[in-house]
Amino acid sequence: MSRTYKATGINLKTQALGESDKIVTILTREFGLIRAVAPGSRKHNSSLGGRSGMFVVNELLIAKGRSLDKITQAQTLKTYPGLAKDLGKLAASQYLAEIVLCEALSEQPQEELYDLFNEHLHRLEMVSSANLSGVLAHLAHGVFHLLALAGLTPQVQICCLSQHPLKPDFTDPNWQVGFSIPAGGTVSLEARERLRKEGQREINNQYSMPNAPYPLSPMPNTQTVVVHRQERPVISSRLGAMELALLQHLSQPEIMQIDGAKDHHWLSVEQTLRQYAQYQLGRPIRSATLIDSYFAANHDATV
Repeated sequence: MSRTYKATGINLKTQALGESDKIVTILTREFGLIRAVAPGSRKHNSSLGGRSGMFVVNELLIAKGRSLDKITQAQTLKTYPGLAKDLGKLAASQYLAEIVLCEALSEQPQEELYDLFNEHLHRLEMVSSANLSGVLAHLAHGVFHLLALAGLTPQVQICCLSQHPLKPDFTDPNWQVGFSIPAGGTVSLEARERLRKEGQREINNQYSMPNAPYPLSPMPNTQTVVVHRQERPVISSRLGAMELALLQHLSQPEIMQIDGAKDHHWLSVEQTLRQYAQYQLGRPIRSATLIDSYFAANHDATV
């Protein structure tokens, strides 16, 4: 007989197998990411039908198989019915699930990731369906925390170039800060411009010696000193004072109401985090297209 084991897990992904089965990808506390067959789960009267749905938390008895394990028993512990009733919440949940699938490891405990993902699903479910900013805010909050757990947190409190703290300037409506995906976070535009000018001065000094019609060649048998200059980071996007304030706020355990924050501010923050996450994870987040279409349609309907 096949060896069996128990696990507590949440369903992240399902796909059809044969005429009546499903393959379910599950994040478990005890064994990390597993893939198991839910036999007969696509039949109308199957006891595994509802238990193999998305974002259902089950206590499982699983039989070890040669290629795929098989779910033999499942007892539902928790569901998130509020997510399925709202397209925006469902898209945001699938978005977070994609990141979890990239980060989760197999054959080792993933308790922190399991608890964090469930916590953010719960928060999303509790948001009012009419609150577009709330859904976007909780999505961005979840993305930031998942990146932090994986050690991929973007630097948002200080400038990646100068290492000086960054504080949003709400008194200047044109104030902006850069966000550089390759550099790993926020960049002061003033510090970047200073670096550009310093580099230009070095080039001008090197090639504009007095009374020399062309650059001087080094003397033979002399040592060459190589000076490594700090490169100017590529700016992936620019953020205003409100976007930076929201981005900096995401490191907090809870989302707090920030006066003046609008839908477009949160959407800008989400898109910045999306680009950064895709760069770090090395793959696109497919559910993000649902976020774009859903919030574009609903924002147009409310303005």
